[in-house]
Amino acid sequence: MTETERILDQLKRAYKGGAWHGPSVRETLAGLSAEIAAARPISAAHSIWEVVLHIAAWQAAVGRRLGGDRAQLPTEEDWPVVIETSEAAWSEAKKALDQSHDSLVAAVSGLDETRLDEPILTEMPSIYVTLHGVIQHDLYHAGQIAILKKALGIAS
Repeated sequence: MTETERILDQLKRAYKGGAWHGPSVRETLAGLSAEIAAARPISAAHSIWEVVLHIAAWQAAVGRRLGGDRAQLPTEEDWPVVIETSEAAWSEAKKALDQSHDSLVAAVSGLDETRLDEPILTEMPSIYVTLHGVIQHDLYHAGQIAILKKALGIAS
């Protein structure tokens, strides 16, 4: 197995499942309604929905960085505000999350492995560090979602 294949495996485990630590991003979201996703059980914390949009934004940003775009996210892109809270809008948010993950996987799949130690862009960490960072980011926020679910009385 190549290093790129190992990174892809970790991306998929963190996002879709099979990680040894516990539930992946998608596993923590399974069965959640729009009402639950939009709830704010901890007043100073983001909602599950906001966390989902944030994860999608950073998966997309890393994919864009692999393509040469610096992808500096302004606050409104980093933490998008949830305006529409219908089930259809929640479904679209999860679809956007899946699309950002799938696009990132496609970008990593086409990556020349000899570039892993190069900076992703000038004055930025290496591609290797960036890809592991987005995996860590997914898992960090999966943990946040699990805590928010517990605060809402939902078992993970």
